[in-house]
Amino acid sequence: MRAPASSSEHGRAPILVLGLGNVLLADDGVGSELLDRLREIVGEDPRVELLDGGTQGIALLPHVQGRRMLLILDALALGAAPGTIHVLTDIRQLPGRGGKTAHESNAAQLLAALELIGGRPESVAVVGIEPAEIETRLGLSERVDESVPAATGRAVRVLDAMRNTLEREVVTCTS
Repeated sequence: MRAPASSSEHGRAPILVLGLGNVLLADDGVGSELLDRLREIVGEDPRVELLDGGTQGIALLPHVQGRRMLLILDALALGAAPGTIHVLTDIRQLPGRGGKTAHESNAAQLLAALELIGGRPESVAVVGIEPAEIETRLGLSERVDESVPAATGRAVRVLDAMRNTLEREVVTCTS
C-alpha cells in the first residue's frame, strides 16, 4: 500500500524539487534561480519540498532517498544552443560522469548512487537550460537569463503533473 499523497514513507513531502549548481560560476547557477522562481509560484504545499542542493553531490542522498518523485533543476550542457530549455524524463538522457556542469557530482551521478543503495524515486524529471558561460562570476548570461521564465513555466507544468498523479492516487484510494 502506498503512503498518503501528503507524505512519503519517511514522513517527508513525497515530491522533492532539487536545485543544483554553483551561483559563483555564471550559468551553472541557473538551478538556484529556477528554484527561487518556482518557490514564489508553489508557495506552501505539504506534498512538495523545495531544496537548494548547490554543489553537494552525493551528500544529497539522504534528502532524495525515499521520495516518490524528484524534479531536478540544473544547467544541462547537452550540446544545444545556449539558452535551450531541456525537459528530460528519461534519466538515460542525462550527461554521465564528466558532464559539462561545474558541480562535483551531477544529477546522473546522484541518481546512479540512489540506484546502487536503493531508493531512487519512482518518477524523475530534470528541467534545465543549456549554459552559455561557466566562468567565475555572479549572474546568468543574457541568453540563459532570457530562458528562465519559460523554463520556470516548464518546471511548473512538470510539478503540476507530479501533484496530479498524487491526487489521482488519493481519489482512487478513497473511491
